[in-house]
Amino acid sequence: MQIEPIAYFHSPFPTKFGIPRQAGLAPDLPGRIVFEPGYRNPDALRGLEDFDYIWIIWEFSQAGKGSGRGFQPTVRPPRLGGNERVGVFASRSPFRPNRLGLTSARIGRIEFNAADEKGQPVGPVIHVLGADLMDGTPIFDIKPYVGYADSHPGAKSGFVDSNAWKTLEVDIPEELCPGDLDIKVLKEVLAQDPRPQYKEESDQVYGMEFGRFDVRFTVREGMLSVVSISRVR
Repeated sequence: MQIEPIAYFHSPFPTKFGIPRQAGLAPDLPGRIVFEPGYRNPDALRGLEDFDYIWIIWEFSQAGKGSGRGFQPTVRPPRLGGNERVGVFASRSPFRPNRLGLTSARIGRIEFNAADEKGQPVGPVIHVLGADLMDGTPIFDIKPYVGYADSHPGAKSGFVDSNAWKTLEVDIPEELCPGDLDIKVLKEVLAQDPRPQYKEESDQVYGMEFGRFDVRFTVREGMLSVVSISRVR
C-alpha cells in the first residue's frame, strides 16, 4: 500500500519544541488543515460540519531526522520523566515503524471556499483547536469522532494513570506582550512545560518559536516566567 498526503497542517509551531505532548492540553490552540489540490473538493467534507471532533492521521515527519534514529523498540515517555523505558507500542512516541500519528481535535469551523493571503482559492479549510501538530505536518486521512464508539469512560491508561502531569503557573509581564499575540493560547502552551523532561536547571533560559514570535522563559519552583518576546518574521 502506498499513501500520500491529502493535506498539510498549519500551526504556530515551526519546530517541535513547545508543541503540547498530547492533543487537548492547550484547548484553544489554533490550527488549519489545508488540502492538496487533488483533494480540494467541498463535497468530500459534506456533513462534517455536524461533528464536534475529528481524528487526524498524520506523519511524524521530523522524527529522527538528522539523528539516524528510526524505529525504537523501547522509548522514554515524558510522562515518566524521560528516564524510564516502556515498549514503543505502549507509548505514543514518534519513533515508530511507520511514524504515524493519531490526534483527536475539535472542529472550530470549516471554510468550504477558502482563499489564501493572495486571494487564490485553496478549497475547503478545516480550522481546528487543541491539536498537537507542527506546522507543515503531512496529513494522510481525516475521520469524524463518533462518541458512542470512540469514547471509553473509565478505561485504564497504564502508566499514565499513576503519573499525573503537573502544569506550571505562567507569568507573562504585560509590558512584554505584543498586541497581536494571543496571550491566552500562549499561556495554555507554556503551562504544559515545554522543557525536555530530563532537564531541571532552574536558571536556564529556554526559547521557543510561537507563530511570528520568539518566546524566552525560565522555570523555577513550578513558576514559568517569560523574560522576553521578540518578532522573528
